[in-house]
Amino acid sequence: MQRSLISLAVMAMLGWAAGAPALAAATPAPKAAQARQVTTQLPRGVAPTHYAVSLTPDAANGAFSASVTIALEVKQPTSSLTLNAADLKFSAAAISAGPGKPAQAASKIEVDARNQTATFHFAEALKPGSHQLKLDYTGVIGNQPYGLFSLDYDNGGAKKRALYTQFEAADARRMIPSWDEPSYKATFALEATIPAGQTAISNMPVSATTKLADGRELVRFATSPKMSTYLLFFGLGEFDRATAMQDGVELGVVTQKGALAQAQFALDTSRAVLKEYNDYFGVKYPLPKLDNIAAPGRSQSFGAMENWGAIFTFEFGMLLDPRTATQSDKETTFVFAAHEIAHQWFGDLVTMAWWDDLWLNEGFASWMESRTTNRLHPEWNWSLRAVGTRETAMERDALATTHPVVQRITSVDQASQAFDDITYQKGESVIRMLENYVGEDAWRAGVRSYMARHAYANTASNDLWREIEKAAHKPITAIAHDFTLQPGVPLIRVADAACRNGKTSVQLTQGEYSKDQENKQPLRWRVPVVARTVGGAAARTVVNGGKASLTLPGCGAVLVNAGQGGYYRVQYAPKAFAALAEGFAALPAIDQLGLLADSWALGLSGQAPAAGFLELTSRTPLDAAPEVWEKIAQVLAGLHDHYEGKQEQRAALERYARARLAPVLARIGWQAARDEAAPVANLRETLIEALGKMGDPDVIAEARRRYAASATDAGALPAALRRPVLAVIAASADAATWEQLHAAAKAEQSNMTRIELYQLLASARDKALARRALDLALTDEPGATLSAAMISGVAVRHPDLAFDFAQAHYAEVEGKVEGGSRSRYFPALGKHSADPAMIGKLQAYAGKHLAAEARGDARTAIAAVEYRIKVRNKRLPQIDAWLARHAG
Repeated sequence: MQRSLISLAVMAMLGWAAGAPALAAATPAPKAAQARQVTTQLPRGVAPTHYAVSLTPDAANGAFSASVTIALEVKQPTSSLTLNAADLKFSAAAISAGPGKPAQAASKIEVDARNQTATFHFAEALKPGSHQLKLDYTGVIGNQPYGLFSLDYDNGGAKKRALYTQFEAADARRMIPSWDEPSYKATFALEATIPAGQTAISNMPVSATTKLADGRELVRFATSPKMSTYLLFFGLGEFDRATAMQDGVELGVVTQKGALAQAQFALDTSRAVLKEYNDYFGVKYPLPKLDNIAAPGRSQSFGAMENWGAIFTFEFGMLLDPRTATQSDKETTFVFAAHEIAHQWFGDLVTMAWWDDLWLNEGFASWMESRTTNRLHPEWNWSLRAVGTRETAMERDALATTHPVVQRITSVDQASQAFDDITYQKGESVIRMLENYVGEDAWRAGVRSYMARHAYANTASNDLWREIEKAAHKPITAIAHDFTLQPGVPLIRVADAACRNGKTSVQLTQGEYSKDQENKQPLRWRVPVVARTVGGAAARTVVNGGKASLTLPGCGAVLVNAGQGGYYRVQYAPKAFAALAEGFAALPAIDQLGLLADSWALGLSGQAPAAGFLELTSRTPLDAAPEVWEKIAQVLAGLHDHYEGKQEQRAALERYARARLAPVLARIGWQAARDEAAPVANLRETLIEALGKMGDPDVIAEARRRYAASATDAGALPAALRRPVLAVIAASADAATWEQLHAAAKAEQSNMTRIELYQLLASARDKALARRALDLALTDEPGATLSAAMISGVAVRHPDLAFDFAQAHYAEVEGKVEGGSRSRYFPALGKHSADPAMIGKLQAYAGKHLAAEARGDARTAIAAVEYRIKVRNKRLPQIDAWLARHAG
């Protein structure tokens, strides 16, 4: 599953700039993996092998009727069967020992809504062996993206409704009564009765279509491979589909009518990525087709889903409208596809046994996404993004509320909360570090062996380490356990170096980077370290037992974590840091990013001078890599938020930021140069938004000029400038401008552009306009899946206002958030606050609405608030003092 890119971008920025905390309370993990039975919330002793599903959706009335025949293996005598079911009503249930055998009707059906189960009792006990359970039932088609749901949209001025499914983590049970857990793999045969003229999509190709007497059609799909329930997909609507062949597989893109041209890049990407993955994994993609289905709307928790053979992607992550698409949109489309296609192996072919090991799906798909983007689009310099990925993880991992990569999951809410920065970004970063440690060839050999050995089965993390270690002929399991079975971030302290006889020696000690536990006893990791003198050759060691020493060829400043492949922070002794700062301009871009990241994080946490980051920004040359300036701009913009209510101090920061960033924008200009590098286009967007936030008069004036001119001259707002200009306009809007944007949103025909405009309405700095956006969000106007996003948008600038509003209208807001995300959504509204009163509000919310095991995100939000207060009180005065000396 690809998490929402907007959420990721915001969190990545805040991870640098505001120190976003970790999710879920830490549960101590064992230092060594222990064999244990696969977790299940269902009685053991019965397992499904095949589901034959017959579905009749009634989209207009938001309901469906269905039947399912489930082939079962009963392992021990039982007089009842318990399986997962949610919001289903059963009209009949019977079981037989096989086709043509006498059927026994259920004597009693018990539905447990709280535990989302249905139990079928039988007067005569079932004997061990094969059985077939036949169930007739009805269910609900919702309007939020979970279970079987509908999305409404405009197409050419006509109102349309399409159906889709979203089953991860535990929502297949809303359409099919099932053993809805990843270890209960089975095959699926799906048929659906649909209106004539509509198209049905599922994991497998259509095997037969029959016209019915009433004008409808019965569509049957080929039987799927053995897979987990959460990977099943069904879609229905007025769709267009285009195809291409690659390695014997039919690749498809599915869109609303008239939008196929906007999916061409996604189709081309699918071909290139599938070819790459077939080679890398050594196991060919096994299904006959692979569709990517573009859907209108939004979700609060995800952007795409890896259903086997039928990837679901919201339009913003797949379609490129030539009127509005930017370089960053193109990158988004590629990254989404690369992530979800990676899941066709990591997750679909080989699936974690239980949600404890979710990172085997998401961490690896994230790593493959980054690796493949860098390999197939080297012009995007994607390898430099690794530092931002690591930062996002570390800023969550450095609080007491973190959790290990491999974590204990006991409930559906906990499974939902596991889709976090530790699972994705830390997982990816640890994989990158371990691959760097054993070497690319050995790593790939281990992954290939893992895929071949466990195809169509379920695994735990140790199954992977076993194969990597065999391939690498190098111990890796102990290091892997250190980084996946315990939480936290190692801190490598670098002493001042000494140079004798042309060689530099340096002492390293290992501590722990912590943001909210100043006297924490550090955990111990075996840390693979790469270091070099600036301009010299690299040396490697493993810091084990807390200490290590390194001897490097040549003399000069010592850079630790050279290449930034390690998952650890680096703290330099004052002279060592000063030496690196002196030569900062000559460092490779990725190491500039790493040094900026460590200095900023350690400065905010109090483990280094708070102004160390600003020292480095002052030494950054104008011609530094675009990615370096982009991160500097993002951090300064995030720091700006900490100064809410401190106008004089904020003004000093704004003067400094404008002095550093405006010359960079002047250098690259507002108009793209011919053959401009892709990262420069991204930098331009970031600079315009950041300088607008800093009150730069020239940027604001130019944005207003272009916005006004665009009413009569489309060329005034080319696609590359449209989004940042509108962001500046919306953030600084007065009532008249807000109404102008509102009118544009209501009139917009493009679904993707319409969504963007409504989200912009939620970004106003003016509090009165923010209240208007909140009120608008509770109407039907924005659309069922956009309301919650608008409230979240207000919460970025006005967290206290948004949280209080959501609590005052709790039932209404709850109905606009997908069920599995509610325990995450409401706490997230308050996490940007620096008001101590928010802590009590979050505690009260959790106590009233959340079960004890579902309060991880509430604790996370509380930790975020506490940390922001700490930064405001303890770190900003140090930054103020530096700015007073340097900003003028």
